[in-house]
Amino acid sequence: MQSPREVIDALMRKKPAERVGLVDGPWGDTLRKWTTQGYPTNEKGEPVGPVEHFGFDMAGAGGGVDWHPLMGQDKVIEETDAWKIVRNGSGAQLKWWKNKSGTPEHVAFDMTSREVWETKYRPHLIGTAEKRATPAKIEAARKELARHREAGRWAHYGSLFIWENMRGSMGDITLYESMVLDPGWIHDYCRVYTDLLKECYRLLIEGAGRPDGVWLYEDLGYKQRLFCSPKCYGELIFPYYAEMVEFFHSYDLPVVLHTCGFTEPALDLIVEAGFDGLNPMEVKAGNRPLWIAEHYGQKLCLIGGLDARVLESKDRELIRREVTALVEGMKARGASYVYASDHSISTNVDLGDFQFAIDVYREHMYY
Repeated sequence: MQSPREVIDALMRKKPAERVGLVDGPWGDTLRKWTTQGYPTNEKGEPVGPVEHFGFDMAGAGGGVDWHPLMGQDKVIEETDAWKIVRNGSGAQLKWWKNKSGTPEHVAFDMTSREVWETKYRPHLIGTAEKRATPAKIEAARKELARHREAGRWAHYGSLFIWENMRGSMGDITLYESMVLDPGWIHDYCRVYTDLLKECYRLLIEGAGRPDGVWLYEDLGYKQRLFCSPKCYGELIFPYYAEMVEFFHSYDLPVVLHTCGFTEPALDLIVEAGFDGLNPMEVKAGNRPLWIAEHYGQKLCLIGGLDARVLESKDRELIRREVTALVEGMKARGASYVYASDHSISTNVDLGDFQFAIDVYREHMYY
């Protein structure tokens, strides 16, 4: 019987696998809610890790670095009991919830021109990989990698990349305007960060060890639309994706692209860039997971695709029907598939319903 690591490796490399893989991502506050519904805690009273508890096949083992030009300079400039506004090391002010999960609200940005980028921020990124991929981060990744390897899991490093970094540095308005009016700035930004991330990962891989793969987190769309046209993505962003994927492939590492929002118009670009996997195929944004499987299931390992609203419905008959249709539909189309929701698991999902969905998956998981 294949180990979890062998199952995911086979799926990523489009080789025969005994079964469909399993992974998901409950929010931290969801796990805390579940402890009131019987979810176990550790000796500190904290929720145990969902990877271990549910038996997920994939697990993160580090890889994130401080990508801001001014490292360690996050500053809270306003807060209440519910939220706080933080100015990050790229000069952006973002409003974060304090006691629940969620994406931040964009408040204000300093990096609104190429001149600001070139004078205040760019110089702090050049030649700084060793200050970011620190010995402490390398040692932490080494320990996590060893822990997951011992358990037989497929362990990956993961990081934000250029698109998410630009949105969190420039803000959407400056970013979209500059893609049209000053594409040279976009290219320079992407060049600097691609070079930096490659060097950080070289240090990490050579210092902590080679993982089983890498995830890049880059949300490219919202409901029914990409954030910009495939043409703009193809000219300004995806060349750097292809270069980053090629870098990881030089270490024989499969690469998964995580992108929330509507993804379908970018699928050809994603395949051409060399990505090996795609997550999460968000249904409520307009994606059709089985259509994607029909057309791309032999080109990409597909991860996700169960409409999270099904789990939120608390309707066990609906959950059984939808999980069965998704897993059997993927198998019928010959797709390399890892079962998961189409987004992280919110506090609207009860523990029993989430476990029930996994039980249904297990009934149908063998190819």
